[in-house]
Amino acid sequence: MARTATINRSTKETNISLILNLDGRGEHQIESEVPFFDHMLTQIARHGFFDLQISAKGDLEVDAHHTVEDLGISLGEAFKQALGDKTGVRRYGRGTMPMHEALASVVLDFSGRPFLVYNVPLPKAQVGAFDLELVEEFFTAFCNHAGANVHVNLAYGDNLHHIVEAVFKAFGKALDEATQFDSRVDGVLSSKGTLE
Repeated sequence: MARTATINRSTKETNISLILNLDGRGEHQIESEVPFFDHMLTQIARHGFFDLQISAKGDLEVDAHHTVEDLGISLGEAFKQALGDKTGVRRYGRGTMPMHEALASVVLDFSGRPFLVYNVPLPKAQVGAFDLELVEEFFTAFCNHAGANVHVNLAYGDNLHHIVEAVFKAFGKALDEATQFDSRVDGVLSSKGTLE
């Protein structure tokens, strides 16, 4: 059975089309009109081995906030849809990734109960034209719509680009682990017998 999802989200602020294949090879076509964010979403696809197509248009004349947040919503919904009832999947995933001098880790649980712990102290600054405070907005939106508990931690780092890229690579790695099948899992990996 194909573990895929197609999300179309249209509001007065954004228009998003997204296709996700959990069992892909990391092939991607990502166009959000926010170049640095496209680069970060590419890390999720490549390091998570997900096939991902994204086309997004937003009110960038305001700023990138709506586009980034709505892509977090859409990607979260896509993972929730593609995972279905989560039968046979590992549920938990972790990734720790270096990027030059930066080291970041992400630990996540597709528990059905959204919660974000975000320990990445970034200044109110930009990388290129991208506001770094939008990184946390993306993860908050993803958690709330995927039903995931996500812990993002920065061990150390100086270069802002490197820090954010390490976070997104670690996120892709954690997603890959959590979405994989494990033959030892009978039903869902929960003592309650359900993940909701």
